[in-house]
Amino acid sequence: MVMKKFINDPSRLTAELLEGYQIAYGDMVRIESEKLVVRASPKAADKVALVTLGGAGHEPALSGFVGEGMLDISVVGDIFAAPGPPKVIEALRRANREAGVLFVVLNHAGDVMSANMAMQMARREGLNVRMLLTHEDIAPGANAPAEDRRGLVGCIPLYKVAGAAAEAGMSLDRVCAIAERFNANMATLAVAMRPATHPGTGEALFDLADDEMEIGMGQHGEAGTGSCRILTADATAEVMVSRLVAAVGAVSGDRLLVLLNGAGATTLMELYIVLRGVRKVLDGKGITIAASRVGEFLTVQEMAGFQMLVAKMDDELLDLWKAPCATPYLTVR
Repeated sequence: MVMKKFINDPSRLTAELLEGYQIAYGDMVRIESEKLVVRASPKAADKVALVTLGGAGHEPALSGFVGEGMLDISVVGDIFAAPGPPKVIEALRRANREAGVLFVVLNHAGDVMSANMAMQMARREGLNVRMLLTHEDIAPGANAPAEDRRGLVGCIPLYKVAGAAAEAGMSLDRVCAIAERFNANMATLAVAMRPATHPGTGEALFDLADDEMEIGMGQHGEAGTGSCRILTADATAEVMVSRLVAAVGAVSGDRLLVLLNGAGATTLMELYIVLRGVRKVLDGKGITIAASRVGEFLTVQEMAGFQMLVAKMDDELLDLWKAPCATPYLTVR
C-alpha cells in the first residue's frame, strides 16, 4: 500500500500539525510548552479541571475537544505514541487547583505507563488529581478483565458529560462519580475494512484482503475477533448492536446514546446508512436512541471502518450530554 499524504519532514509531524491547529482554532485553544493544548479562556479556578493524554495521528482527537464544557488540557504525544511522563506531570501541575483535577486516560499500554508514572509524581507533590481509565472496547469480550479492554472513542462522550458536570461547578467527588457511571455503562466495538499507513514510516498498520473486513479491530490495527467477508450495512449493524446491547445490559425501555465514529476513510453516507440499521435493530428490542452523533471524532489516518459506541443513559447523563460546550470539534448551544 503506497502512502499518499501532504506532509513535510516526518520527524516534525506533531509540531507542524499543532502549529496548524492553533492557526485554525487560536480563538479557542493555544499550544503551550510545545505539546500541551490548553483552553484559550481558562476555566474558573474554583471548578474541577479535566486533563487527558494521547498520541497524535488520530485527529481531531484528543485535542479537538479542549474548550468550554469539555477538556482543559490535552497532552499530545508523537504519532501513535504516548507523551512522556515529564510532559504529563507538567500538565497536571498546570491544571492543579483546590477544586481538583480529573485525569482521563485511555487503556493503551504506553498511555497507562506514562499516566501511572505521572500520578506517582503527582501524589508525591500533593496534587489534587484523580485518574480514570477508559476501557470500553468489548472485542476481547464484555466480561474480559478491564486491563484487556482498550479505550476507544468512548473517551469523547465521557469528556462531555464529566466536563459539563465540572463546568456546572460540581465537586471532584461528584464529577468523578458521574464519569465512573458513564464509564461503566458504555461499550464500543470497531470494524475495519482497509488499513491506514503510518505517516512517519509509510508502512501499512495491518493487512486485510479486498473482500474482507474485521470486527473488533483495535485503534492501531491490533487484532480483533477475526476477519470475515464484507457484510452489508444492515448486517454489520445487527452484528455489532447485538453485542453492544448485551455488553451494557440494555433491555426494553432503556435509552441509549449511540455514536458512530468514522476511522478516517469511511464516508458519512455509509455511516448514516449504518445508523439507520442500528435504529432498526434497537426498535426491535424496544430500546430508544435518546441521543446520537455521527462523524469523525477519533480517527486512524486513512483507515476505512468505524467505531460504534452505545451508552446506557439516565436523566442526569442526558442533561449533561445536552449541556452547552464550545470546542473546535464539538459545540452544543
